[in-house]
Amino acid sequence: MPSCLTSKVAIVTGSSSGIGQAIAIRLASEGATVVINYRSGSDGADETRASIEAAGGKAIIVQADVAKTSDTQKLIDDTYSQLGRCDILINNAGIEKKAAFWDVTEADYDTVLDINLRGVFFLTQSFVRKLRDTKTTGRIINISSVHEDLVFPNFASYCAAKGGIRMLMRNLAVELGPLGITVNNIAPGAISTPINKSLLEDKPKLNALLANIPLGRLGTTDDVASLAAFLASDEAAYITGSTYVVDGGLLRNYHEQ
Repeated sequence: MPSCLTSKVAIVTGSSSGIGQAIAIRLASEGATVVINYRSGSDGADETRASIEAAGGKAIIVQADVAKTSDTQKLIDDTYSQLGRCDILINNAGIEKKAAFWDVTEADYDTVLDINLRGVFFLTQSFVRKLRDTKTTGRIINISSVHEDLVFPNFASYCAAKGGIRMLMRNLAVELGPLGITVNNIAPGAISTPINKSLLEDKPKLNALLANIPLGRLGTTDDVASLAAFLASDEAAYITGSTYVVDGGLLRNYHEQ
């Protein structure tokens, strides 16, 4: 088993499925002990842990809703109480809700911003406080989206949250650099995950999307996980303040149909 992350502890939020699950499994394969986080329904988290342990890796599960500040603090506290340290934070948990701008409800807006932006802000704050207090360095990697930059009609709240993540990352890279903490974003494009099930089953929409992707295929969760593993490693020690796009060229070629 590769060991570039041996002795490291990594929290991966929303790691019971999709991209988060793939990242958790990949970091564990590189030697990290992984904290699997889920909000509701433990089956996916159990599946992630089983995959990690079957490959000889180590993981624990901590339930927490990142939209709740008390839960974000609990996630950090439980990690330290069980594992004694934390070196890597992967802010992956996210949600989107489709609606024309004039139909967006306050409740749906709050849900999207609370999970995608507010949760990242306060979980990262709790993580950084621990690193500062223990005088240790760390890695923060946010799973953003091409929609931190690319318009996405009917998803205004999602785009607002991802745009916020872009500026939060840039600001924290400067503010936390003196503490030896790096902060970067990964911006996936169209990735084959359970959240895209309806798209995958709609051939005309899928083909229209593929026509916008120069590489001619959807991305896989492993495409994202491999980059996360690199940014979490010592090989990326001098990399901070940037967004890394994983989209097969979509961002450079996109146009509305």
